[in-house]
Amino acid sequence: MDNDNDVPLADLRPRLISAMLVHVPFEGWTAAARDAAAGDLGSDPDIAAMALPDATSMCDAYTALADARMTAAMAEANVSAMKVRERIRMALTVRLENARHDKEAVRRALALMALPANAAMGLRTLWRTADTMWRAAGDTSTDFNHYSKRAILASVYSAVLLYWLDDDSEDMADTRAFIERRIDGVIGIEKAKAQARGMVDWLPDPARFLGRLRYPVS
Repeated sequence: MDNDNDVPLADLRPRLISAMLVHVPFEGWTAAARDAAAGDLGSDPDIAAMALPDATSMCDAYTALADARMTAAMAEANVSAMKVRERIRMALTVRLENARHDKEAVRRALALMALPANAAMGLRTLWRTADTMWRAAGDTSTDFNHYSKRAILASVYSAVLLYWLDDDSEDMADTRAFIERRIDGVIGIEKAKAQARGMVDWLPDPARFLGRLRYPVS
């Protein structure tokens, strides 16, 4: 058994979260689950409490760990050879595949983040996940598209996540099909936006100027 008492808190958090996952279905995101994980790792429970003082910090650390695992899996794949929709589909699928044994932990985390007091944290972690997915997919945009892409993907991921929680199909077959439908919907929106931008190009200059005020470009 490794002793984690001398490990920096930033490095201890993901180790504690990983060890907590077997306890969360029974104890929830609680001090009891954290202390049990600390015992499994041979860590001082007081130090573990400093690393993860409350349920919100635990959920935050869990989503960060899930994002990191998804990024690592994407890095191992040759995403540069894929189309953008294939990269995003992979990011969504891998994110859920990695959590296939942790559904109850995810369910409990979502319940906590749905509380009014935790709404800001829930939105922040959702945005971080969408941003991580796009970065793992190779997106480097810095203009208005940077934000619109993440907002759309955050919406897609939220819907997919809720669907996945109730999916009992083999190898996530139903969730995979749902992901395809959601991506098709997003592609339709993007095509409509592109067509609209094409129409704006034919408008007189004043109208184009107003359009740029509404939809800034770099």
